[in-house]
Amino acid sequence: MIKVNVHRDHRGNIESFTMEGHADSGPHGFDLVCAGASAVSFGSLNAVQAIAGIELDVWQAPEGGYLRCQLPMTLHLETQRKVQILLEGMIVSLQTIEASYGEHIQINDQGGGKDA
Repeated sequence: MIKVNVHRDHRGNIESFTMEGHADSGPHGFDLVCAGASAVSFGSLNAVQAIAGIELDVWQAPEGGYLRCQLPMTLHLETQRKVQILLEGMIVSLQTIEASYGEHIQINDQGGGKDA
C-alpha cells in the first residue's frame, strides 16, 4: 500500500509530505495506482519548481517506493501562495485516486486542509 502523510503548520499550510510503499495493484510496469500516484506527485513537484521558481528539498529512494518533500522555511508571501495551491491540487488528486483505490493508497492529511 502507498501511504501519503501530509504535515501542516498551525495555519494549515503544507510544510512537507512523505509518500512511501508500493500499491501492488498490478504487475510491475502495469500498476495503474502506482503510475497515477507517481505522475501526480512528481508532476506537482515539477510544477512547484517551474511556476513558483523555488528548489524543494526532495529525497527519494533509488529503487522507488519513497518520496519526501520539505518546503523551505521562509518563502515570499506570493510564492508561498503559489506553492500551497499547487500542493493542495496534488492532495486533491491523490484523494481522488484513494476514493477509487483505497485498498492500495491511503492519505493521512495531518491538520486537515486550509480554511477558505
